[in-house]
Amino acid sequence: MLHARLELASPTSTAHCHKLQESMLSSASSFKNYRGILNWCVVMLVLSNARLFLENLLRNGILVDPIQVVSLFLKDPYSWPAACLVIVSNVFILVALYTERKLAMGSISEKVGLLIYIFNLTIILCFPMVVVLKLPSITPVGGAFALGVYTILFLKLYSYKDVNRWCRERTQAKARSPSSPSASSAMQSHVSYPGNLSLRDMYYFVFAPTLCYELNFPRSESIRMGFLLRRLFEMTYFISNVLSIVFQWMVPIIRSSMKPLQEMDYSRMTERLLRLAVPNHLLWLIFFYWFFHSSMNFVAELLRFGDREFYRDWWNSETITFFWQNWNIPVHKWCLRHFYKPLLRRGAGKLLSQSAVFFASAFFHEYLVSVPLRMFRLWAFMGMMAQLPLAWFVARFLRGNYGNAAVWLSLIIGQPIAVLMYVHDYYVTHCQDDPTIAEAL
Repeated sequence: MLHARLELASPTSTAHCHKLQESMLSSASSFKNYRGILNWCVVMLVLSNARLFLENLLRNGILVDPIQVVSLFLKDPYSWPAACLVIVSNVFILVALYTERKLAMGSISEKVGLLIYIFNLTIILCFPMVVVLKLPSITPVGGAFALGVYTILFLKLYSYKDVNRWCRERTQAKARSPSSPSASSAMQSHVSYPGNLSLRDMYYFVFAPTLCYELNFPRSESIRMGFLLRRLFEMTYFISNVLSIVFQWMVPIIRSSMKPLQEMDYSRMTERLLRLAVPNHLLWLIFFYWFFHSSMNFVAELLRFGDREFYRDWWNSETITFFWQNWNIPVHKWCLRHFYKPLLRRGAGKLLSQSAVFFASAFFHEYLVSVPLRMFRLWAFMGMMAQLPLAWFVARFLRGNYGNAAVWLSLIIGQPIAVLMYVHDYYVTHCQDDPTIAEAL
């Protein structure tokens, strides 16, 4: 025992205490466990936001008012023009279904069907826009909700048109060449064209959390009540957080930003922008989780819709292009299937096709903002189109963590700029002549 202790304490056993190795925080190190640093960041984030929350309460008091929340959607509690506008959208759904049935029976030609669709889809975009612009009783939030419903319906019916046309083309091709008995027997358990042209199938697609139509959607075996209730709780909890952040945190900052914007005081404008960036980004993150995870999973579970890939790991984006391809999968799939690939098949280049996709996205962003606010400013349109040169710059000059930081910076800073621009223009256009509102701001 004494011999072992002497051997452990001998100089020869401790002569070599160094080896070739990198520091843990060096990029050349193989060390990757930064969980403690991540926990530290979370603790610091919670503490800093708790201080801001307490400071806000001490300065402004409690600003969340349920009556004010209701007034965002309704001016008159007995008049629901936005809801009526949504109900009218059923007319366009039935027109699309009736058109497809006539095309399947051969009662109308493909050209006539296409003209009906062009007219129907054009009215879907123009009709709610005219109603929102001409009807003063529709609030900006109510108008944005109604226009959002009609935009989703436009994309869904466009996909419905394309898929049913592809089915007719395949049916005509099979009629020319006899199909194998094994293939026909294998399809007996699935809906086949034109058996899909039913009211039940149409409205299932209208309410399903997808923009791309299929005759046979993947379906889950049953409805999990525990999963459904958790998503319902999240929807209720997070929407209350969104309203609290808007009224308690963002509204006071926006009000204090009007004077620096009017006086073009760039130092104070920058300070207000940075103050607004934190709650605005927090609001965007909560809304993402509320909509793409809680709400869409709730609807999918209720309808037993099997494809739950509503988003991918956009938070790891190292390029702007990767972000736009992964944060909103339903829209990305629609653009890829019904817009980008058809352009490529018609001979358009990749750059032109990508630019066309961004242009269409910019149009709908501006449509959903300018029309409800009843003003035409193009801030959302220019913000979306600016993604093209930004995407090129990040992909060209930034890599890895630098590219990811650039993506996050564009999200954190870019959105508050657009918010301030629209709020300022809305104030100048609608509220500047009202002394009560001007004094409040």
